[in-house]
Amino acid sequence: MYAIFDLETTGGNVQSDGITEIAIIRHDGERELDRFHSLVQPHGRIPYRVVEITGISNAMVAGAPRFFEVAKQVVEFTEGCTLVAHNVRFDYGFLRKEFKSLGYEFKRDVLCTLELSRSLFPGQESYALGRLAESLGLENRPKHRAMEDAAATSELFKMLFQIKNRESELSDPTGNKSRLNPIAAQHKEQLDALPSTPGVYYFFNAWRQLIYIGKSVNIRSRVLSHFNNNSTSRALDMKQAIDHIRYVETGSELVALLKESEEIKRHKPKYNRAQRRARFHFGLFTFRDSFGFQCLRMERIKRNSPNPVALFSSAREARSYLERSIEVHGLCQQKTGLHRLGGSCFHYAIKKCLGACCGEESSESYNKRVDVMLERLQYQQPNFFVIDKGRTEDEVSVVMVQNGKYAGFGYVDSDFQESSPAALKACIQPFMDTKDVRQIIHLYLRQGKPMKVLPF
Repeated sequence: MYAIFDLETTGGNVQSDGITEIAIIRHDGERELDRFHSLVQPHGRIPYRVVEITGISNAMVAGAPRFFEVAKQVVEFTEGCTLVAHNVRFDYGFLRKEFKSLGYEFKRDVLCTLELSRSLFPGQESYALGRLAESLGLENRPKHRAMEDAAATSELFKMLFQIKNRESELSDPTGNKSRLNPIAAQHKEQLDALPSTPGVYYFFNAWRQLIYIGKSVNIRSRVLSHFNNNSTSRALDMKQAIDHIRYVETGSELVALLKESEEIKRHKPKYNRAQRRARFHFGLFTFRDSFGFQCLRMERIKRNSPNPVALFSSAREARSYLERSIEVHGLCQQKTGLHRLGGSCFHYAIKKCLGACCGEESSESYNKRVDVMLERLQYQQPNFFVIDKGRTEDEVSVVMVQNGKYAGFGYVDSDFQESSPAALKACIQPFMDTKDVRQIIHLYLRQGKPMKVLPF
């Protein structure tokens, strides 16, 4: 199911501008099923130049609902759908920003008709929605109004959907039914040899200089995604520079994460700058409010900050973890600092909060769930092995933590004896313990991914 949508906004800056109109068309790929439309009253005034383009004036939105008044309808209307838009990153970015201001993580799969059009209709003079609709002879033409533009995108999407179905005979190196782009075609032999297994991959340029290191649970699929990534100039530069691809299978996603972290720090590739500079600047802190509720706050770490219960390299990473914890443990957005507007939180309105924010849940009941969440942030014991998948069915991977520190990883036969820690220790290749790898191991354990954890 698809939700084809379009927004009109007060400007192009996702951080400072707001939504003035939203339109969504539910679609099954062949026909339209339902529609949703609303003007939205933004927080600021609409600039005159934008009024001239869209025709939406300040007077028109004066009596319109604020975004929080239509947010629940947007959530319900798009539930279970892939969001489709022309330049989806722009519209999706505005939607996520508005929901984030309500303390709610709005997350959907997305599909961009702009990118798909560039792939399936090469050689067009322009891929702007209006020019594309004209050149393709679409009946609906965009008019810088949300529903008209959504309808034009819907017609374009139907055409693209039909073409993709007709091209299902064409396969790329992953076996996925899609067209292989020209740059990827130059490396077809190397791409064909890539496995669909967990591991670490390496990109080299024509001078055999290592320019990028990545990891994935599916090496082949992840490498191919780099060749299909046109989202930034950095992504375009990197894929143009790739001359040779190498990989190391790890079997385990955890080992791939640990190996990637170690390799990036050691080699410092050109296109891994973000990972090289990563530091833990944000923390998750706990305190009790005047009503006895154990509250959580995500804050930047300062010199005089108390000890955080968890560390994160960015505000986005910290917020993302907090939002997941809220979902998993049924915590209140107000008690976790993600709802600051007063009154009951947005999750209470959609029945995901039990009412800690409005006196309907006791602090004793609520705090038990917070304690469960906090327990998962700590190692359960100082010395243990993490047993996970190996590179073949006959082996398993082993990650060792000793005295609360990462010691390294290795592989043993799958029929190893659990009662013999010495045999497991003997397979371990030593690696450096850092805050990065501790966070990697903590997160992997919290997500419950390992096959087994063995204390020793």
